[in-house]
Amino acid sequence: MVLEKQSGRQQRLDNFLEAVEAAQKVQDDIMKYGLEAAHLYCDDVDGDWLETWGEDEDGQQSFVELVTNFLQSDDLIAVRVRKQLKDKSFQEIAVNLEKCLSLFEEDQIFAVKNVLAGSVAVGENNRGSSDEVDEIELLDLAEYC
Repeated sequence: MVLEKQSGRQQRLDNFLEAVEAAQKVQDDIMKYGLEAAHLYCDDVDGDWLETWGEDEDGQQSFVELVTNFLQSDDLIAVRVRKQLKDKSFQEIAVNLEKCLSLFEEDQIFAVKNVLAGSVAVGENNRGSSDEVDEIELLDLAEYC
């Protein structure tokens, strides 16, 4: 057990050192080549990627589309979410859930709970403010989402 912990720590340290070395190389390239360093790291720097940002690639559905489709299904979780947020559109729910994914992992569950409570925008704190909604039930539902 102790040996596994040490090897896990060593692996994380090695990964961290690799990431630091890669970041230093990028920084050195930027100092050496300026903005032209972007051509070393991006295949299509001069393309229209900025204009087409967010458009589907290879027929893949976006997160918002996937969540919207899920919310329209007969899945028990989807039914519970629809019941909880009956006054919100599927699009609005999906967009707010997508924002939750951009938060730190330890904050995500509370952000999802706040979305499910329907009373707070993502990123705001809603501790202790939902009297009529059972906090534990919302956290359970948030864990499933």
